[in-house]
Amino acid sequence: MDGSGRALSPGANALLQDALEGLSQRQKRLSPKWLYDQRGSALFEEITGLPEYYLTRTEAAILTEYAAELAGLVPEGGALVEFGSGASVKTRTLLDAGDHFAAYVPIDISANFLHQTAHGLRAHYPRLEIAPVVADFTAPVRLPPHLDAMAKVGFFPGSTIGNLPPEAATDLLRHARRWPGAQGFILGADLVKDEATLVAAYDDAQGVTAQFIGNILHRLNAELGADFDTGAFAYRATWNAALARIDMELVSTRAQTVSLPGARIDFAAGEAIHVSASRKYTEQTLAQLVVPAGWRVEQLLTDEDRAFAVAVLLPQ
Repeated sequence: MDGSGRALSPGANALLQDALEGLSQRQKRLSPKWLYDQRGSALFEEITGLPEYYLTRTEAAILTEYAAELAGLVPEGGALVEFGSGASVKTRTLLDAGDHFAAYVPIDISANFLHQTAHGLRAHYPRLEIAPVVADFTAPVRLPPHLDAMAKVGFFPGSTIGNLPPEAATDLLRHARRWPGAQGFILGADLVKDEATLVAAYDDAQGVTAQFIGNILHRLNAELGADFDTGAFAYRATWNAALARIDMELVSTRAQTVSLPGARIDFAAGEAIHVSASRKYTEQTLAQLVVPAGWRVEQLLTDEDRAFAVAVLLPQ
């Protein structure tokens, strides 16, 4: 039941259980996978166009420069399978260069956003099978069975791999390695650089990232009947040099108590909810991530400033 006594949907119940577990920890946390409802997905797409957010334009330039080479990793009649596809904007670079693809499989947790995107892609690529999969890619994803015999190349752009704990990131890559017909993997990874550039990318002057991270509280209120005073939480992004990651948190600006179905959560003034982390890599730490999953780094494609990398992974 939500805060008004209504029965919860399975999705809302999963959100509630995850929130209750995370907010009961000594370091309160909420999983970043719940950021991506319809509004959250739209806000993230807005973030990718911000001047401070170098990641998207830098990666897009790399993909454009190496489009033919990357598309060529997919064998004739094969499938490109993308994790966290969102609006599939960067993917179109590979789809345009890959007229030999038989299928594109976008995987995303936001069902409405995914199906809207898939509809647009079918109109633009009428000869390509678009086979969307609504799923949480942090767990094993079952691909459409009729694609089992097809050669597959994974695609995970945007440095979203950095939002996962290292063990979970390796597990994701391991699951992809076990797909029938797995031939390769194209992985976007942000690289370690100066602190000022990193923090600005996650704390933009327009406050769009703050809205994006804060949207998770709006979801809890709307879907669970929680009573978060969203104006009583401030956004904070900090660089954790020891763990090579940006931490994104919502900080309670005063002592307060919040009600969720089945629980009341106390916050001290200045207490933070950890919502997301974005890890940054070196060549060495990236290899440490992929090798235990059964892949090897065949190529590391970077921009001139080595701000961002697109790693080409092949089976060991």
